[in-house]
Amino acid sequence: MKSAVETLNPTRVRLTVEVPFEELKDSLDAAYKKINQQVTVKGFRKGKIPARVIDQRFGRGAVLEEAVNDALPKFYTEAVNEAEVNPLGQPEVDITELKDGELLAFTAEVDVRPTIEIPDYSGIEVTVDAVEVTDEDVEKSVEQLRERFASTSPVERAAQDGDVVTIDLEAKVDGEVLPDGVASDVSYTIGSGELLDGIDEAVKGLEAGGEATFTSQLKGGSAEGKDAEVTVKVTTVAARELPELDDEFAQMASEFDTLDELKADSRKRLENMKQFDQATQAQERVLDELLKLVEVPMPEKLLEDEINTRKHNLEHHQLGQMGLDLAKYLEIQGKTEEEFLAETKEQAEKGIKTQFILDELVNKEKLDVSREELTEHLFRRAASSGMSPDQFAQAVAQQGQVPMLVGEVARGKALAVVVEAATVKDTNGEVVDLSDDEDEVVEAAAEAVEAVTGEAEVSEDK
Repeated sequence: MKSAVETLNPTRVRLTVEVPFEELKDSLDAAYKKINQQVTVKGFRKGKIPARVIDQRFGRGAVLEEAVNDALPKFYTEAVNEAEVNPLGQPEVDITELKDGELLAFTAEVDVRPTIEIPDYSGIEVTVDAVEVTDEDVEKSVEQLRERFASTSPVERAAQDGDVVTIDLEAKVDGEVLPDGVASDVSYTIGSGELLDGIDEAVKGLEAGGEATFTSQLKGGSAEGKDAEVTVKVTTVAARELPELDDEFAQMASEFDTLDELKADSRKRLENMKQFDQATQAQERVLDELLKLVEVPMPEKLLEDEINTRKHNLEHHQLGQMGLDLAKYLEIQGKTEEEFLAETKEQAEKGIKTQFILDELVNKEKLDVSREELTEHLFRRAASSGMSPDQFAQAVAQQGQVPMLVGEVARGKALAVVVEAATVKDTNGEVVDLSDDEDEVVEAAAEAVEAVTGEAEVSEDK
């Protein structure tokens, strides 16, 4: 086999391949065998039809087509390896010559990873939010815990803010009760904003047995977006009672003996959360600065595929789960389709560019992913997906996505290397040290990378 490579542009090549006919022998034998199993010829047992009879009855061309289709992937892979290129996606193959008994010639055009030069990134400087936990933050955290331990007791008085009422609802549009517009024994906390607009004003001041009618725009269901006349009837009113904030509450709601210990723990947890947020913010801003430093030619076909993938996933997965189509989503967002496509293209370009740069850094810095790092990343991805680690690991293995997870961790480590070399200061002008917990820094970096790359997973196919 002879092959040559021609660079069409920084991200695309054309391979020209010539294969002597004798190298097709194995594929021709396989083609005759396959056709033998598929056809029946009178006078011959199935699978025992001579090649000359198959040529006569079904045409030599059918055999050649089957053989070439079988052989092309092998010869393409050999040409790719010989040319030492890194293809992206599937090639566009064109058979330029097929002489029976003499020669097979074809060309294959394919996108390739561009050559990237990583400049000195040690001069990158970014500013992030300072880690500050106020007394008000702690009080709010403790108050939220207190809310979780609230109890209710029925009262014989008019409903007011904060009360829990049990209500029956009936919604009409144009005087007709909607088929999905009736609900009974609905528990609702006044002021929570969890039901219809206007319901708080309607039920406040009502005692058990009282009812009121109000108009509200429906947020879902068969008449979504339409104004409905809603009748609400209160069947019970219950007051919410919050426990006293004291040591007894601390013992009931936590593993601590005193309220002061509970508050100290809340402060520490808030600090840890803000430190992780700060680390993620640092990764994102360092990444943005890194992207500005590096020129990356963009493979057109890869970009087109990535845009289509993002659009498809939004329409058929995310919006589908919310009962929306793209037109309704764009209306809610206040965007035109042109604006949406422009944003999607920008996001796709950033995702692909991020992968190219960080993958190059992985190679340059010779970064490896340990089993422990992969396991920790898998646990985090499982938690965010709502699956158990075992379920998530099984799904990843079945779908052949282990290399994808390894790539995510490796890119996180590459970004962490850049962050370590950069200067990170908080809004108080203090230098931020992100080296205390290397595992946490890598995970924060992996999250930052995932947020940018989204569905993008630039794969090499040979």
